[in-house]
Amino acid sequence: MSAVWQAFVLTWRQILGDKAAMTLFFVSGVIYSFFYPLPYSKETVQRVPIAVIDQDNSALSRQLIRYAAAHPGIDVVAVTARPEEAQDLLWRGTISGTVLIPTDFSYRVLAGQQPEIDVSGNGTYLMLNKVALNSLAEVVGTISAGVELKRLNAASPSRQQIDEQRQPLTTELLPLFNAREGYASYIVPGVVVLVMQQTFLLGIGLLFGTWSSAKSFPYQRSGAAYVGALNAFALVIVLNAMYFFGFVFWWQDYPRGGNFVGAALLTIVFAYCVAALGMLVGLFFRTRERSVQLLVATSMPIIFLSGLSWPTEALPPIAQQLRWLFPSTAAIQGFIATNQLGASLQEVRGELLVLIVLSAVFIGLGWRKWRS
Repeated sequence: MSAVWQAFVLTWRQILGDKAAMTLFFVSGVIYSFFYPLPYSKETVQRVPIAVIDQDNSALSRQLIRYAAAHPGIDVVAVTARPEEAQDLLWRGTISGTVLIPTDFSYRVLAGQQPEIDVSGNGTYLMLNKVALNSLAEVVGTISAGVELKRLNAASPSRQQIDEQRQPLTTELLPLFNAREGYASYIVPGVVVLVMQQTFLLGIGLLFGTWSSAKSFPYQRSGAAYVGALNAFALVIVLNAMYFFGFVFWWQDYPRGGNFVGAALLTIVFAYCVAALGMLVGLFFRTRERSVQLLVATSMPIIFLSGLSWPTEALPPIAQQLRWLFPSTAAIQGFIATNQLGASLQEVRGELLVLIVLSAVFIGLGWRKWRS
């Protein structure tokens, strides 16, 4: 049996013999895949509670309230003439937005003037605030369009001319990749990559910390042993990537399978890159708990630096450069492009090159530390 194969088998025995490592490498991914997407299962926010402050009490204001009640994004839970009552509901968290219909609303509309409607939301919850404000704006826009059509109808001889004057250019919005325009389909495929990276760095660091604290390093300090351990850890990452990209994305019905060959190649390079980084960092840990103390705190900064949930243009110039030191930065962009958007390898050559360079650097440094 070759030294590479012996180290490969030994690594799997160490993983399977450590309950904490087993949990991190295999069980945590299964738990994450079902429970993390659960809050986003509806994909889009609907029926956000709002209050209408109707100080006009006219047929037109009541029509606006009916339109608001029929909108799928909002739920009219209170109609009042007193702003203080709506403000109290907002402070208590009962509603997430309000619309104020002034006393001269219908008068100004009938007089051909432009009335002002005050729409406000609770900025504490960004998603609820966005849906409430956008939905109320659509309701007000629908009422405004109806009034304008009536005016044009009185001055125009035909319906076709009315439509052309009202909307000279028509648009049709067709989402190509995130067809449901949902939050889960947007955020989960990218966060999965970060979860895999951090989980495996934790698991590898935990094993190395255990061996260091017990002063019982199980490998020979040879290049063959390093290659065998590296292949074993990389295989663990590949198996988890197959589970996430192959089963979980299908089960949750996320966009997937755009470029299978490209995603598979990125998976292999990413697996070796993370495995090499984990072994390099793990060789510096002296206790079992050190990996948790160091790596858990880095997850949030890394996800912001990746450019998934925060625009990279808004980052400081030095952060825009340093973010490429983490495999997840290139991997998130590459996996989303190939697996979700169907990009070719030529289009993600930059991300692939970053992962290859990082792999070479981590392997070189890790090999040197391994044999020292």
